[in-house]
Amino acid sequence: MEQASTMNMGTYLRGKKGKIWTRGMINTLLAIYAIVTLYPLFWLFMSSFKTNEEFFNSPFSLPQGLQWDNFVRAWEVAGMGISLVNSTIVTVISLALTLVLGALSAYVLARFEFRLRTATMGLLLLGMLIPIHSTLVPLFIIMKKIGLLDTYWALILPYTAFELPLAIFVAAAYLTSIPKEIEEAALIDGTGYWGIFLRMMLPLSIPALSTVAILAFLRYWNDFAFALVFISKPALKTLPLSLSVFATGYATDYKLTMAALSIAVLPTILVFLVFQEQIMKGMTAGAVKG
Repeated sequence: MEQASTMNMGTYLRGKKGKIWTRGMINTLLAIYAIVTLYPLFWLFMSSFKTNEEFFNSPFSLPQGLQWDNFVRAWEVAGMGISLVNSTIVTVISLALTLVLGALSAYVLARFEFRLRTATMGLLLLGMLIPIHSTLVPLFIIMKKIGLLDTYWALILPYTAFELPLAIFVAAAYLTSIPKEIEEAALIDGTGYWGIFLRMMLPLSIPALSTVAILAFLRYWNDFAFALVFISKPALKTLPLSLSVFATGYATDYKLTMAALSIAVLPTILVFLVFQEQIMKGMTAGAVKG
């Protein structure tokens, strides 16, 4: 009896030791992955404090001195103040339209039965397969004919249109998983469909909408092709357009380019840090429910 107890204890200790080693290996691999992932960002900020000579002679070393003047010059040369305002306006309005229209459409498709429901979902799924940049030429012609070139709406409308299929698909998949008994109970209590949507379905779908919001924000904030084609006025240029002034056909001012990129990436980092918990919940919920 005592021998059997000793053997069981030894097996337990070996199993526990094996779990500790396995957990240690997993944590080590995750730490290595985190370092590899974050290093390009660290290298960007590190390079933004260098001179051009340092950048070419020792691109992977720490800067010998902190060249804060790089940020001042980059801000002035590229006119990044105006660009930040323009990018913020376009991104906020596009994001608001995407979330509102996406949530309303997803509610109708997920909670109501009608004849063309399946065909509509198929059409939206087909919209996700269209290469976005293949529509630049026809969109340019349309924008020119209706007089929307060199306006905020030349970017807001295409951004919203191309992001809506994904927003509706993710939100509808999430809303479908919510029991219909909740909605039926609200109808019995006298709540209308608008009340059900605003008071129940919209708050419940926040995790899915958070997934859509962060993906849409990254696309709107970083887009270059649409802004390049539809915007020509310097007063309306967005942030990606302002970054292109440091590279010409003859040379590139790398110290100013890196400083400007560091400024441009800061809003994305701040958004992630502020909404980190909600973003993580949204990513997980979107993956599970979708």
